[in-house]
Amino acid sequence: MHAFELVKILASREMTGRPYLEFLRAPSMSMGVYHLKAGHVDLQKPHAEDEVYYVVAGRAQFRAGNEVRTANAGTLIYVERLVDHCFSDVTEDLTALVFFAPAEGSTPAH
Repeated sequence: MHAFELVKILASREMTGRPYLEFLRAPSMSMGVYHLKAGHVDLQKPHAEDEVYYVVAGRAQFRAGNEVRTANAGTLIYVERLVDHCFSDVTEDLTALVFFAPAEGSTPAH
């Protein structure tokens, strides 16, 4: 078993200075935390794995394909593999837990 404390994960991510920190990797899945400051641009590209975001804090718009919706604390979003997606119009610092299945980068993009 692996157990994590969100406060410690967020502190570790902050120390890296990077927007994304992976904190769990297994062949079947990986997990990370993603942070965007208000006004910042989300530059991510489509992933070869299915993905779930759980927004812990903040507010932004989220686009997947042609669909757009508001994402704020408590929002869960599922994105199928290879679908173009990103956060935009980040009006409050955004923090999201990110779950990939299988693990991010383990599937070749086609």
